[in-house]
Amino acid sequence: MKKLPSGTPVEIFDTLDSTSAEARRRSDSGETGPLWILALRQTAGYGRRGRGWEQDTGDFAGTLLFTPDAPAERWGQLSFVVALALAGALDEAIGEERISLKWPNDVLIEGGKCAGILLESLGARLSIGIGVNMVTAPQGLSYKTARLVDYVSPPPGPGAFAASLDTHFQRFYQQWKTAGFAPIRDAWLARARGLGSNITVRLPNRELAGVFEGIDESGALILRSRDGTQTIAAGDVFFSPQREE
Repeated sequence: MKKLPSGTPVEIFDTLDSTSAEARRRSDSGETGPLWILALRQTAGYGRRGRGWEQDTGDFAGTLLFTPDAPAERWGQLSFVVALALAGALDEAIGEERISLKWPNDVLIEGGKCAGILLESLGARLSIGIGVNMVTAPQGLSYKTARLVDYVSPPPGPGAFAASLDTHFQRFYQQWKTAGFAPIRDAWLARARGLGSNITVRLPNRELAGVFEGIDESGALILRSRDGTQTIAAGDVFFSPQREE
């Protein structure tokens, strides 16, 4: 089995239904990780809340299966760890800092979504699914999209990008384990898009509008409105039209 520079094993498939689905199957079979699972093509990729994730050949689809060395109640913080690792890997590919982060788990290039993150708890293990628009940017969505090929051509292949991503992940993961969430939170907020601006948060049964004040120690979004300040654990954020441009 191939290994990345960190020593983490990696398997690359021509086609899978979903790298996260394969991670679940491996976990069910007793695999504890760490293990990167990559696919050149997915036939049933998915993101948060089961939403479909479009992927063409040349885009990046990968899932890290591993057993975090921390209590399960802290695992949600790892989405911010991975976001920082993705930002670092994309900056490295582009050659300059153009990446911002959108709560809770989107990665943007100059305001357009280019990558998403999905954490799934598998009992004692965790899968972290990552999709990156390398060569295609889906159209007809309610938000702006972006692709890496418009900033670096050719974009890195899956093995090279996984190696870079894993290197950045190991660095931030070790920091998270030793120093806790505070430095991760500070680093994430330094890249946060829309911080201090008016936003709308769409929940399953309503929408909330206010000023994006930051995130708390659990990673929940802090929203200040006329009714006071509240924290939101999950939702979809939309910026003002001026901010979306």
